[in-house]
Amino acid sequence: MTSRLEGDGKPVVAILTMHDPQNLFRGNRQNFQEIIKTGRDMGFLVYVMTVRDLKLQSPTVKGYMFNSADQSWEQKLCPLPQVIYNRIPNRDDEALPWVRRKIKEIQQHPRIDLYNPYFFNKWRLFSWLNKSRLTKQWTPLTKRLKGFPTLHEMIRRKPYLYLKPEDGKAGQGIMSVRFQKNRPLPYRIQIQNHKNSTTYKAASIERLWNRIYQETKGSSYLIQQGIELAQVHGRAFDLRILVQKTESGNWAVTGIGARMAGAKSITTHVPRGGTIEDPEKLLPIVFGQEQAETILGEVRKAALHIARQIEKCSGYAHGEMSMDLGIDSDGILWFFEANSRPMKFDEPAIRKKSLERIFQYSSYLINQR
Repeated sequence: MTSRLEGDGKPVVAILTMHDPQNLFRGNRQNFQEIIKTGRDMGFLVYVMTVRDLKLQSPTVKGYMFNSADQSWEQKLCPLPQVIYNRIPNRDDEALPWVRRKIKEIQQHPRIDLYNPYFFNKWRLFSWLNKSRLTKQWTPLTKRLKGFPTLHEMIRRKPYLYLKPEDGKAGQGIMSVRFQKNRPLPYRIQIQNHKNSTTYKAASIERLWNRIYQETKGSSYLIQQGIELAQVHGRAFDLRILVQKTESGNWAVTGIGARMAGAKSITTHVPRGGTIEDPEKLLPIVFGQEQAETILGEVRKAALHIARQIEKCSGYAHGEMSMDLGIDSDGILWFFEANSRPMKFDEPAIRKKSLERIFQYSSYLINQR
């Protein structure tokens, strides 16, 4: 470990993650390398630090920097950051009491800005968006699954439903339910596996509930109105939108991608067999060029309203979020999910802009101080 302090008076941004006894730290290293390189090109000192190594009383911190010459991570002594970009990898880490305490201490620090402090909880997202008349129009009917009565009530109102784990990610644990009155086995449940889904049929709602209970017991689930998404070649698709704050401190849309469900999948998530598509090619196939442009304009506006409402209700500063919005077969817009720590977008133009915006917003925060 070098004792010489890195820095030279540059603005300082640290990527926050968890330590790892074997590999120094956890998280997506490729992502961290790209963030560090972009920051360096934009005149910042950027390093990775762990929650454990951050001592807020000390003027320095043990940080990790990538040495591109020999493709290795080096531990260096770095100045305390002015901005912390939170990339704690998962909810279990974030829930640890000592991690929660450290995040609270950072939030109270007079000279450090932290953004994206916590993961979102799906139920809270819907309750926040339902508080505003503007954003409520985009939320499907959603309830917490509190046993058989919730299922019974929801299936009476909506014959097509989705069940989603409250804290799930990347489409894990998702199920869809349909009631088709005139069939001999009218209840059908599809359970998402790794890249495809398994279907079970039931004669009664009680039998259906037994299956759901087997799959969900012990986990908090949401039950939500199913949306008949727009399709191309029989495959449903939805939109992934990345919104970030810019050098003016205001929300802006960084980019819009499309994700198409795999042939046997009930979600559009890429880890579950979904594919990456271009919304500007898909939407005109379904709606024609003119309506497609109108829809994309609505998507941009809705994403900004949603980001502002989520940030306001969360009570914390956020610098970025990704969200999933669906377009149904009538061209109507629906909100499904938002993530406070977006996965990296694979579309090169969106990726480049997203990396630059991390530092444009960091500049804004530093200048505000």
